[in-house]
Amino acid sequence: MALNGLKVIEFAGLAPAPFAGLVLAHHGASVTRIDRPSASSTNDALCEGKRSIILDTKNTMGLATAKRLIAGADVLIDPFRPGVLERLGLGPEVFHDSEGKKGLNDKLVYARLAGYPREGEQMLRTLPGHDINYIALSGILSMLPGTTEKPSFPLNLLADFAGGGLLCATGILLALIEREKSGRGQVVNVDMVSGARYVSSFPLLNANDTSPYFSKPRGSNTLDGGAPFYDVYTCSDGKWMSLGCLEPQFFSTFIDRFNATLRINGMKTEWTPTRAKQFTQDDWPKLRKYIEEGFKTMPRDYWADVFQDSDACAVPVLLPAEAASIDPTGSHRPAPHPQLCRTPASFQRGGSSTILEPGTHNEEILIELGLPAEERKQLVLAGGLGVELRDKARSKAKL
Repeated sequence: MALNGLKVIEFAGLAPAPFAGLVLAHHGASVTRIDRPSASSTNDALCEGKRSIILDTKNTMGLATAKRLIAGADVLIDPFRPGVLERLGLGPEVFHDSEGKKGLNDKLVYARLAGYPREGEQMLRTLPGHDINYIALSGILSMLPGTTEKPSFPLNLLADFAGGGLLCATGILLALIEREKSGRGQVVNVDMVSGARYVSSFPLLNANDTSPYFSKPRGSNTLDGGAPFYDVYTCSDGKWMSLGCLEPQFFSTFIDRFNATLRINGMKTEWTPTRAKQFTQDDWPKLRKYIEEGFKTMPRDYWADVFQDSDACAVPVLLPAEAASIDPTGSHRPAPHPQLCRTPASFQRGGSSTILEPGTHNEEILIELGLPAEERKQLVLAGGLGVELRDKARSKAKL
């Protein structure tokens, strides 16, 4: 695999940082997640291929062990708000060389994934937030489809995963490529407000009065639900079909098949659209009503068969279980992408467990780190792996 031999330390966090680590793990990196004592892994489904060690970084020996792990790593993923790791004594200045001072690991790629811009207002950059807050400040939420009263948000995809985790993994890979030239690591700063703006470059750069895509109020443009030929329609069974025939040749294929199918099924209407009506915006309300009523005459799978193997750009909206059944990997877990032909990603087919219990690999990782048995014992007894494990060890010793 492409990243074989790469050592990554990932501090446990929410979705964005685990996803960045997952991308690296899928391509061969050895990813070690540092969990807090009493941590729960029930919400982390992005742990495939990773290992876990519990370390109490507020404990002197636990902190020293974390520092030792990072000193021997290629990459660190920091998921915390700005200043958290610095206050612990694990900031980039500890590891990178600076002003004649030797750091512990100048080759370290130190990736920091925050919510708000680090260079922004002091009060804002230290506040908590989530995807919906980040895309709200990015400018893109105000452009998304929804109702006339308010826009809808696309789950937590735009900021958490696209603008956060994926761009963080990209930044790490870019820094690793540069390290091959300079021999030095560097800090990679990613924030999800800026990341969401970057992955939304096309709509944001077209958010002006002259744009052919977004010059009108939200919900009335070509790509935000305004165009009847770019939308989702309900079928007779309550399921949906997606329609995306933007180009005239694709719209022609769609409307010809759609009209013919409705005629065959005996549907009579006062108005039948032609190919030429696609961009006649005065007719869009009639065209939308026509398409809506047409799709409602038959179930989704019927329409899927009508447009199968055509250029109509009309395909069924699949539920997650349905989409998994046609996945070429044969797994319910989304497969790594992109796929490299010579060094493909590692992937557990068949739906492997998405749970990585904190501390599962404590002993294994500490042995790899070179800690002899007596030091490992002292680490436990000092509470470096958490008070629960320390108390268990002490109780066992009394017996």
